[in-house]
Amino acid sequence: MKIKMNIKLAIMALVLTTSCSDLIDPAVENIQRKDLIRERPSMVQGLLLNAYLRIPTNSYNFSEMATDDAVSNDLDNGFLNMATGQWASNFNPADRWNSANSAIQYLNEMLMEVGNTEYASKPVVNQMFMDRLTGETYGLRALFMYYLLQAHGGLAGGELLGVPIFLEPQTVDSDFNIPRATFEACMAQLYSDVEKALELLPMDYYNINNESLIPSKYREEGTGVNDYNRVFGDDAKQLVSGRIVQAIRAQASLLAASPSFNLDNDQTKWADAATYAGNLLNDIGGVSGLDPNGVTWYNNRSVIDGLGAGNNPPEILWRGSVGGPTNNLETQNFPPTLYGEGLVNPTQNLVDAFPMANGYPIGDPASGYTEDTPYANRDPRLAQFILLNGSTAGPTGVSINTALDSDTNDGLNKVETSTRTGYYMRKLLRQDVNLDPVANTGQRHLQPRMRYTEFFLIYAEAANEAWGPMASGSFGFSAYDVIKAIRERAGIGADNGDAYLESVKSDQAAMRELIRNERRLELSFEGFRFWDLRRWDADLTETAQGMRIENENEYSVINVENRVYQDYMIYGPVPYSERLKFSALQQNTGW
Repeated sequence: MKIKMNIKLAIMALVLTTSCSDLIDPAVENIQRKDLIRERPSMVQGLLLNAYLRIPTNSYNFSEMATDDAVSNDLDNGFLNMATGQWASNFNPADRWNSANSAIQYLNEMLMEVGNTEYASKPVVNQMFMDRLTGETYGLRALFMYYLLQAHGGLAGGELLGVPIFLEPQTVDSDFNIPRATFEACMAQLYSDVEKALELLPMDYYNINNESLIPSKYREEGTGVNDYNRVFGDDAKQLVSGRIVQAIRAQASLLAASPSFNLDNDQTKWADAATYAGNLLNDIGGVSGLDPNGVTWYNNRSVIDGLGAGNNPPEILWRGSVGGPTNNLETQNFPPTLYGEGLVNPTQNLVDAFPMANGYPIGDPASGYTEDTPYANRDPRLAQFILLNGSTAGPTGVSINTALDSDTNDGLNKVETSTRTGYYMRKLLRQDVNLDPVANTGQRHLQPRMRYTEFFLIYAEAANEAWGPMASGSFGFSAYDVIKAIRERAGIGADNGDAYLESVKSDQAAMRELIRNERRLELSFEGFRFWDLRRWDADLTETAQGMRIENENEYSVINVENRVYQDYMIYGPVPYSERLKFSALQQNTGW
């Protein structure tokens, strides 16, 4: 009892000798006032870092599991529930509203604060830092506007709307109840941010060794090579550059030109998208710049393992850090016999989208496809991207048996980590990862935010719509040239000159379907299919199918999972919680 009384007296003494403000206010180390933050350049740049950390492509989310390309073997998976009828404005695994708007808030704070801090004592170097940081900020704000439009733009009350446009940081006194701007106004703001970023940023970051390479506006102020490299040199690689900003513009322009967001089929929007992508590709030599090793970019071991700090392989335009050694992707997606969870199960729908090696779709009489040997003489990418029955996998080359009567847990529906479709994902995974608990080893992985193949496909899609399959606008290559190069790289048509491509090269509609299919294959499992189907106003309800194999060679296609979407779901919803708070927000039709 005496001990308790002494403790109470000690606490009272502490309270009496401590001011009220010390008890209530956070410690200085925890929350910095703006005037103190401005004295620390690294803390100001932390505003920018907060936006970088919110980029959706920092990791894979496998939204393909909500499409006809894949299913999940985790029955609690959000995309599975979304695809099977639970998608709603208060349940949206594809939501980007809060994360993107939070990023924009930080970016708007950055624009307000960037000029209030000294980054270097030399005035011209200080100006270069401010220019770079401001350019990065505008570029990222354009990027997050693109993500918002992709996820939440749509028809509301007969009008195509985007999102509220915020150009200044919001405070407790701000009016948060702002209506959505039109889709066109949002695109205009995005393009404005792009132009401001391009005025301030170099095309690429790298160390120079000659003063003649310094822009005149800095050279005339006395900037030397060392000063320039300090700001725009190798240490800045993987920050937003002029090239990345051009790529953001190409992505956004394709969205704006697509059927769901181009209701009048304005051909100038297709031409704009082709031009923006074409300009980007011209800088790497056009079609000749297509990386010959770009199909297996995720498993080019010597390239990945030898990659220097900040450097990119030819296929990668922008990436996050090279993680390693890690095994997270393999833990998620290796089949059970390789100690994996088999999460992403490719569908028969996707398997059927791969043509034969001669280039013909499997449904074409000229293809040579037979149901008795469904994987023979197929597009080489099929076996590179999807683990088929009988494929070898893992560091020791284990044969994977996905049949219904398999004697391992890799078989169809054997255990909860088994495949539901008869297939496992192979793409993105390094087969030299070992998950055996006795000899566990990880490897380095590339995590691209943007690959050049995406922009070749953007160009092909837009150029075909704007000018037709064979025309090249102001560029020296056409949609046909791009698709021919991509298919040649994949190993298609080596024996027959890709006769199927030649048969459709003068047919815009047939070329459109081929381009869309090539995009489906080349960008599979990288988070594109869900968004592509919706921007194309395509069928979202194709049942996800699989393959049941018995007695070694008896093949039968099975229905695995229905896709339950309504027509209005080509546009995503405004979050229910936001509409409860802000009456000015108009919901997209149907939600």
